[in-house]
Amino acid sequence: MRYNELTFQGRNAVLEAFRSGKTIDKLFILDGCQDGPIKSIVREAKKTDAIINYVDKERLDRLAGTGHHQGVVAIGAAYEYAEVDDILAAAREKGEDPFIFILDEIEDPHNLGAIIRTANLAGAHGVIIPKRRAVGLTATVAKTSAGAINYTPVAKVTNISQTIEELKKEGLWFVCADMGGETMYNLNLKGPIGLVIGNEGNGVSRLVKDKCDFIASIPMKGDIDSLNASVAAGVLAYEIVRQRFN
Repeated sequence: MRYNELTFQGRNAVLEAFRSGKTIDKLFILDGCQDGPIKSIVREAKKTDAIINYVDKERLDRLAGTGHHQGVVAIGAAYEYAEVDDILAAAREKGEDPFIFILDEIEDPHNLGAIIRTANLAGAHGVIIPKRRAVGLTATVAKTSAGAINYTPVAKVTNISQTIEELKKEGLWFVCADMGGETMYNLNLKGPIGLVIGNEGNGVSRLVKDKCDFIASIPMKGDIDSLNASVAAGVLAYEIVRQRFN
């Protein structure tokens, strides 16, 4: 389901968004504002996965675009999130080994949109992103995905490391991208697999990397030593595709 309104501002509008079941990614509240209506909004937010941020008036005004926000702004998802089980079910329905993208704190909406597009074209069954410190399904992500967001489920989870552990019980192996790893051509990337792509600046976090079974590096022949996160995802994804076809 697609939402037409992505930003909700004003106490009544935000409270109604939560109560009507809209998927809210982030809630911004004016720092120090703790009256009854705000407490009701916070109470509703805590029933969901929304991240609550207390910010100064300048930032809240900037988010709202006006000064009439009444101390609260909510940012909703452009699309509904799937569940991890939905992604596994998609693989079962196709009679295929699961192929899942796991994104560790991707912050740029253009990167996320491009990765969702690549995941769809590579035949992946879904994408998993973290609840915190990462971009959600914004309108920019939807546009950059070039329509792929309509076909590729995206699940949002609280803990990436824990999710990897749970998926290992389903038979998946995990490979992450890192310059210090084994050349990707030397790895066996067939079978049920999760491809882990890290943050644009810091790469895959240590805790997540420790959960991975393989660490893959992409051969570099140029004068710089790194690829954009979405490009690296595409290169590794198609090495997985090549091996699956063979």
